[in-house]
Amino acid sequence: MGLFGTDGVRGRANQGNMTAETALRLGAAAGRYFRREGANQRHRVVIGKDTRLSCYMLENALTAGLTSTGMNVLLMGPVPTPAVGLLARSMRADLGVMISASHNPAEDNGIKFFGPDGFKLSDEAEAEIERLVEEGVAPAQAANIGRATRIEDGRGRYVEYVKTTIPAGMSLEGLRIVVDCANGAAYRAAPTVLAELGAEVIPIGIAPDGANINRLCGSTHTEACAEAVVAHRADLGISLDGDADRVMLLDARGRVGDGDQIMALFAERWADEGRLQGPALVATVMSNLGLERFLNARGIVLHRTKVGDRHVVEAMRKGGFNLGGEQSGHIVMTDYATTGDGLIAGLQFAAEMVRTGATAEQLMHNFEPVPQKLENVVYEAGSQPLDAPAVKRAIADAEARLVGSGRLLIRASGTEPKIRVMAEAEDPDLLNAVIDEVADAVRGAAA
Repeated sequence: MGLFGTDGVRGRANQGNMTAETALRLGAAAGRYFRREGANQRHRVVIGKDTRLSCYMLENALTAGLTSTGMNVLLMGPVPTPAVGLLARSMRADLGVMISASHNPAEDNGIKFFGPDGFKLSDEAEAEIERLVEEGVAPAQAANIGRATRIEDGRGRYVEYVKTTIPAGMSLEGLRIVVDCANGAAYRAAPTVLAELGAEVIPIGIAPDGANINRLCGSTHTEACAEAVVAHRADLGISLDGDADRVMLLDARGRVGDGDQIMALFAERWADEGRLQGPALVATVMSNLGLERFLNARGIVLHRTKVGDRHVVEAMRKGGFNLGGEQSGHIVMTDYATTGDGLIAGLQFAAEMVRTGATAEQLMHNFEPVPQKLENVVYEAGSQPLDAPAVKRAIADAEARLVGSGRLLIRASGTEPKIRVMAEAEDPDLLNAVIDEVADAVRGAAA
């Protein structure tokens, strides 16, 4: 059936895997998988969502499926994805569910699962839930059907926790910060946190209407944040994605610091303070070679994983590391959160500005990236362009040309019908040439 991708289940709303029927079956399967034994044991699940119109439909369908297997559902309303991990653990729930397609457009949606420890599920757990979806599960007896309850202070609990992640007594007074909430899940939480800590806040992307999440705003469209930073002469821009597990930071000139630059700063500072476990950083194969060189020069090891913050977290837990993330803006700090948290990452950066007196520009640009280019090639769902002989030849030729001077990474997206063609090379002309050749070959095979 192939329900689960890189980050839970994702697709176009009301089509394929993102119908109410599938969500109901998925809820029932997850409920059956997570129910603990014991006649008197109550079973809880926390559900959060972002601001997409389709979240209403999926929330109701998941609730029906979960309650049908005896789970009591606690509905949090719009909250960031990391809040679900936090609340699942703090409320002693068996399961956390986030309804969101993250940075994708409003027409898409997704369902992410968290275990009782607040961490995303393993591949093995997802495979078992998928098996239960296919086979079907027996409903609970009538007397054991679960209840659904709206929790009004879920966002408030998250806000209060986030503020504790910077030193007690530290104030952001004197900082003018633009925060772009992408018309998404953090549209209330992010401005509240920053304002309550003393910053002068200019919030944008805080008027969700069900259809404008991530539209020309947020971490994948930083132009809106950059314009606001320059217009308001702000010290810092914090640009979140639709479910606030990603962040891009901007300096006073509107220049972007991506996840690699943010991780470089945190890794160096934490290593200096003796806080960095390893000392190592976990990142994905997409992270820039410049980051690896920066870390190695400071005695910090870079461990690379497959793309997806879930894979980063799994490697962090296995190796006992406490810092990791992705170039795309997932910053995972397991001292504070069980998954990527864009708001906490932005807050940690602002706290470093206060602590050092340095500007965002001084803190944000830590290494010179090796020229990198990424091109996405859309293909028809169900086709396999990477298996085409012409594509295989183009990839082999490109790898041969990059030996000793760069690297090539080709992968299928885990959430969209796209082939991602990425390369790094010191020579920009060589970089453009290999990207064009491979991308053209993929397009030819996908036509």
